[in-house]
Amino acid sequence: MKKIINNNTYCNSLSSYSRWKTREVNIGDIPVGANNPIRIQSMTTTDTMDTKKTVEQSIRMIDAGCEYVRVTAPGIKEAKNLANIKKELQKRGYNTPLIADIHFTPNAAQVAAKIVEKVRINPGNYADRKKFNYIEYTDEQYNNEIHRIRKRFLPLVKICKEYGTAMRIGTNHGSLSDRILSRYGDTPMGMVESAMEFLRICDDENFHNIVLSMKSSNPIVMVAAYRLLANCMNKENMNYPLHLGVTEAGEGMDGRIKSALGIGTLLEDGLGDTIRVSLTEEPEFEIPVAKKIVRRYDNRAANNSIDIIKKYPINPFEYSKRITKSVGNIGGSNVPRVINDLREISSISHSTLLNVGYTYFEESDKWGINDFACDYIYIGNKEIEFDIPGTLGVIQNFSIWKKSKKNQHYPLLTIEEYLNENDVHSDLNFIYTRSSDITDEIISKTQKDETVVLFVDSHDNHGFAEQRYIFVKLINAKNKTPVIIARNYGELSVSELQLYSSSDIGGLFIDGLGDGISLATNEKKVNSPKLKDFNSSALGILQATRTRITKTEYISCPSCGRTLFDLQEVTARIRNKTQHLKGLKIGIMGCIVNGPGEMADADYGYVGTGVGKISLYKQQNIIKRDVPMQDADQALIDLIKQNGDWIEPSKEKNEIIH
Repeated sequence: MKKIINNNTYCNSLSSYSRWKTREVNIGDIPVGANNPIRIQSMTTTDTMDTKKTVEQSIRMIDAGCEYVRVTAPGIKEAKNLANIKKELQKRGYNTPLIADIHFTPNAAQVAAKIVEKVRINPGNYADRKKFNYIEYTDEQYNNEIHRIRKRFLPLVKICKEYGTAMRIGTNHGSLSDRILSRYGDTPMGMVESAMEFLRICDDENFHNIVLSMKSSNPIVMVAAYRLLANCMNKENMNYPLHLGVTEAGEGMDGRIKSALGIGTLLEDGLGDTIRVSLTEEPEFEIPVAKKIVRRYDNRAANNSIDIIKKYPINPFEYSKRITKSVGNIGGSNVPRVINDLREISSISHSTLLNVGYTYFEESDKWGINDFACDYIYIGNKEIEFDIPGTLGVIQNFSIWKKSKKNQHYPLLTIEEYLNENDVHSDLNFIYTRSSDITDEIISKTQKDETVVLFVDSHDNHGFAEQRYIFVKLINAKNKTPVIIARNYGELSVSELQLYSSSDIGGLFIDGLGDGISLATNEKKVNSPKLKDFNSSALGILQATRTRITKTEYISCPSCGRTLFDLQEVTARIRNKTQHLKGLKIGIMGCIVNGPGEMADADYGYVGTGVGKISLYKQQNIIKRDVPMQDADQALIDLIKQNGDWIEPSKEKNEIIH
């Protein structure tokens, strides 16, 4: 991994939890940043011109705990109607700050800034253009473009100053202008510079009532961009509050995992002053998810700190996988492995394995394996009394393993056992460790041992930092031993498990750390469906970090007043028809504002371009325009077929193995 000089300047500490201190920004009567709590917000999905529906939805959001309500204002008429929405909310006893969401129309922003408490502008759309054209600029030409933007932007700055209106400069990865893309490429640095150009103009005008965001549908890009932004602000003596969010996260489990992973990774390092969870669901459903994510950090600073990291070898601004040696099917070039922890299960039966991806066919005495099967199960001190699937590994505590040494069974040793026992497996041994166990002796011995995989656990509330500290020690010692990241979540509900494991572990994989994942529960029921949830969560984390792809990925916007069709219905319909296309990324966008840009990372795109009209994309390129909606699903399938990416859905969900 490349080393960056002073790369720790994006946060206060890598070892102890401490929020990055930002300036306070007033948004109506609810300030953000400084010592204020992490604020929760969301966005309406109604037509902004429908005052009644927008007010009613806003009230549902506020009653759920939403502290700022964002409403789209794509044009002047919508911006003007914000006054009616605000008046009606106040009439009903609600004074929650309103935020106007602006994209292409500076005039609409100037109208809205006189009405609401905050306006959100997107630098890539506000005063720039995006046609996916490469433009070669001289420095003089580029500076002239900055001057042009300044003239276009200044009227809004002056209105915000006069009316006490806050501003969010919100960069979207998918909305980078041709100018930015031409100079910086499609990079997190391009996202940062796009915002910094506008921020410097505000700073020159002594306007500081500003919040910043760096949104992307790819958590790796999103995390890198926010870290870079904090780093750049530090260099320029700025400290504006950060609005966190993964845009177009999708729905259900996938949307929750992706959101918690991106937002949680940054919160773990103390970054973030307000968050929005973007789900393709009703906006009031986003609020409980956001509250659960934020709640974990209420008392985080009270925990004991990890030893100070003096030499940080990880590049936090650019993904790079830690190089490890291959031990069995773990580490090296192998995908991260999933270990399902079954140690608390009262007994292991054929049906137990059904919940972790293996189906037993009694008539043929064969096993079926699906795409969501785990790679190993850990059974502690138990034995399995039947023949296991040929692709499954079983991990036992060392004292039990050495009695029988069955085929496909591997020992988990304590540090003491590893240092003192010689009768170990010839190919693969797991060593249970925590941060205090990673001594010079262990580092030296494992470095030379070609059979060892470290099973790294943490019981610390700030386990993210503790486990990262272990990786730092290994990397600095040039130790290439593979590492399984393990956490025990006890009696957590499924929803809490998805969110907490994503924020605890996801950031490690975003930083290129980890060769596998193990989530433990205290579940004791033999056939508990909870085992399936733990297995799905582990695979979901790997999918969201794009380290192991097990299913189709959907980049689906959360809907807003600009949306031209029912996103929830359409997303569900397309998912039903394409979910067997493992590894494909399909973007489903309600309007043209962010569609083509955010889908640049997708293989195919489905974008609303008019009432009842859909345009289809192959990556950034539009292939079919204005397809009637009733024909659009089949047209998308035909496009996928034409490019050789379609496979017929299999009636048999399991691959038969012996």
